[in-house]
Amino acid sequence: MRNKYKVPVFVILLSVFFVSCKRNNDNKELLFWSSNNAQEITFSKMLVEKWNKEYPDKPVHVQPIPEGQSSEEIILAAVVGKTTPDIYANMWQGSVEMYAKAGVLVPFDTLDGFMEFIKTRCSDEVISEITSSDGHIYQVPWKVNPIITLYNKGMFELEGINTVPVTYSQYYSAAEKIKKDRDNDGYVDRWIGYTTVKVIWYQRLFNFYPFYLAASNGAPLIKDNKAAFNNDFAIGVFSFLQKLYKNNYFSKQRMAAAQDPFIMQRVATLFTGPWQISYLDKFKPEDLEYSFYPIPVPDNHEGPVYTYGDPKNLVIFNTCKDPQTAWEFIKTIIDKEGDLKLLEITGQFPRRKNLVDDPYFSDFLKQDPKMEIFAQQVEYIKGVDNHELIVEVFDIISQEYEACVIYDRKTPEKAIHDAARAVDVLLGNIREN
Repeated sequence: MRNKYKVPVFVILLSVFFVSCKRNNDNKELLFWSSNNAQEITFSKMLVEKWNKEYPDKPVHVQPIPEGQSSEEIILAAVVGKTTPDIYANMWQGSVEMYAKAGVLVPFDTLDGFMEFIKTRCSDEVISEITSSDGHIYQVPWKVNPIITLYNKGMFELEGINTVPVTYSQYYSAAEKIKKDRDNDGYVDRWIGYTTVKVIWYQRLFNFYPFYLAASNGAPLIKDNKAAFNNDFAIGVFSFLQKLYKNNYFSKQRMAAAQDPFIMQRVATLFTGPWQISYLDKFKPEDLEYSFYPIPVPDNHEGPVYTYGDPKNLVIFNTCKDPQTAWEFIKTIIDKEGDLKLLEITGQFPRRKNLVDDPYFSDFLKQDPKMEIFAQQVEYIKGVDNHELIVEVFDIISQEYEACVIYDRKTPEKAIHDAARAVDVLLGNIREN
């Protein structure tokens, strides 16, 4: 989501301006911005070439989103400069409501055939999740990367951990075995797991939030424009994670990418997505065997285990002169053929119902048991709440996470209470004293 190269805003605006000038030479051509990920560029170019051959009178031009500090910054600059593309793939779900309320997105439910199509692809639950507060739908669910638990099989076997620790108490027990062995042998750099201690809001999408969804069966953070997370689930997650640091089961060190703790076999688990499969297969040592399982849950948990799906969706900006044709093109991205190509080329998962049970995808998924684990998880994922202030909500939670989980300066009950109250102040439900 973030780019290490920082580009001044005026440079971003200038690049977006030149893109706009180029497209205006031909008003019939639709401009499609893809992610600048290499695999997605390949995927997008293939689909556009096929479309242009079949519909030469309705051409689409594809280009990667211009480089910048973040894709969110680029899109915001384009909106401000009124130089948005017709179609954008890779819109973070949490940004959509802000742009919808600003009136810069086309509501898909006003386009012919949209509702009929989306109901065949997505569950009622997903459709409800993406529906805006005004009742319209401004985003098309596209791809997801479920966050689950990566584990080192060899480290577990070495420590006598014979079954994967799927509950909080089992995870603590496994952590204690690794800590005890570490202390006895003098190894000070082996841990049950690691998750970033950075306070930045989006890091909570990869630790607190997946655990909250797992514990609560996918409950929201915001409901009826009020904080909805002052509950036993959130308190339990803060308590679980706090204990991992307090008991020295997790390291507080900030580990650089060049010192990947999992590849170096310093940690036994990570909470991560399917992108790790190709990465590990390329860089791991030969003796590292790994697999995945769902996010750990409270001991009394019942039902399926939900997690954060890291969804990226498709939108049409209101600068588009032909939204209906834009939608017809988008359908080729998210039909079965397009979804299979997404899997094959990028290793990312389409957000469609019955993915594992559909014979159209089963042959591909069965080729790699690890991919099949993620495909099964696709049925039980959530995005973020459809609220224009969701980033600020995560920022508030992140501040309390640091105080409670990392530094043990607050009890979990106090930290969650304070976060919920601050969110209610933010949303205008109570006044700050």
